[in-house]
Amino acid sequence: MNVLDKIIAQKEKEVAERKSLYPIKLLERSTFYESPIVSFKKYLLREDKVGIIAEFKRKSPSKGIINKYADVERTSIGYMQAGASALSVLTDTEFFGGKNEDLTTARKFNYCPILRKDFVIDEYQIVEAKSIGADVILLLANVLDASQIKQFARFAKSLGLEVLLEVRDKNELNSINEFVDAVGVNNRNLKDFSVNVSQSFELANLIPSDFIKISESGIDSANTIIELSEAGFKGFLIGESFMKHSRPERVCSDFIKEVNALKNNLITI
Repeated sequence: MNVLDKIIAQKEKEVAERKSLYPIKLLERSTFYESPIVSFKKYLLREDKVGIIAEFKRKSPSKGIINKYADVERTSIGYMQAGASALSVLTDTEFFGGKNEDLTTARKFNYCPILRKDFVIDEYQIVEAKSIGADVILLLANVLDASQIKQFARFAKSLGLEVLLEVRDKNELNSINEFVDAVGVNNRNLKDFSVNVSQSFELANLIPSDFIKISESGIDSANTIIELSEAGFKGFLIGESFMKHSRPERVCSDFIKEVNALKNNLITI
């Protein structure tokens, strides 16, 4: 089994257990369940921001522990004060060291779009995402088939959530449907966790212009943000580059300042 197969096998066990412990009727009583979402799409298109989706991630299967002691409240508030367009919060425990409470904490202290970063294999997880305060869910084209993606995306929209569809290659673009809000190109191969940012450039022109384009993983240079922007990308998901430092929010702030400086330079030239 590759890493992705192990993650999905574990996720199936987790979802079955959570269904028995926290039935949907209970999730629907959450204080967040009836709250209106903060639009991921609108924030990524704001002209006063540069499209950074700042991620909170403690560890990964490829890197192991990245930042064991990072504080969700301080980091998430700092990310937004730095000018991030949205937050991404890992809620997978076994492989990424996250938990649902991380997202709930971020929700309590921030009015901004929050992506629940997890491996969705069941509609139950979409209800769960709404109950913990998420605004947008992630669907993976290399985990779900096209019919499942459409089913899950439609269901998410019925709950008021927005949908980010993640793809790895041009074949997976066939999974795009009218219920998707944004298409993310993962530059990281989830089977062996190798990274290649050129993946985003290769798929840029193949993603229909109706959808917001997001580049995910492996971005650690302000120049890369400018190049990706010129290729049509509006969002840039960055986690490890920030989280590997003791104060991720400060690194995020410096990074956004650098991107803005480069953008202003291009305008004045």
